[in-house]
Amino acid sequence: MVVIGFWLLTAFGAIGADGDIQGDGGETGVTGGLAGLVRGLGLGGVPVSVVVSLLVIIAWFASLVGGVLLAGTPALAAVPFGAVACAWVCTRLIVLPLRRAVPKERVPSRNDFVGRTCVIRTGRVSGEFGQAEVTAADGSSALVQVRQTGDDVFGAGSTALIFAYDAAGEFFWVMPYAAELDPDRPI
Repeated sequence: MVVIGFWLLTAFGAIGADGDIQGDGGETGVTGGLAGLVRGLGLGGVPVSVVVSLLVIIAWFASLVGGVLLAGTPALAAVPFGAVACAWVCTRLIVLPLRRAVPKERVPSRNDFVGRTCVIRTGRVSGEFGQAEVTAADGSSALVQVRQTGDDVFGAGSTALIFAYDAAGEFFWVMPYAAELDPDRPI
């Protein structure tokens, strides 16, 4: 019943796919939440719903076995604690190989902006100064530091092409961009 309840809460949006409790508008309401607890127990790396389901099923089975084996003895009172410990150990053993099967999320990088166009937001761009707004593949935008190597004139609102990232200086190198020469532009 616990697993069914958990899956129903997930299906109706009360618990997010990552295991966090959802607030209004689907925003995460509790930082860390169930996902944080699972990671803290050393069971992270796979979906929280899988971990919770395994924990509950294994604990339930261990408590049934313990109840049958220890029926009528004073040790019966320890069955719930033993079932929880058994569930944690067994789930951890199952999760370890599953981590390799779950694809890793790709972490966004500043290098993702290289090759994208940007809009200059400062009055000029030189070898020491300049800012531009660039839009990422996911639609989000960022204001970044840009520099140029030549004597090209960039004014506010002009379009430039980001061709490299300088990690030491934490800025992007830009060059003029002619939209009419873009082979991917709509006609």
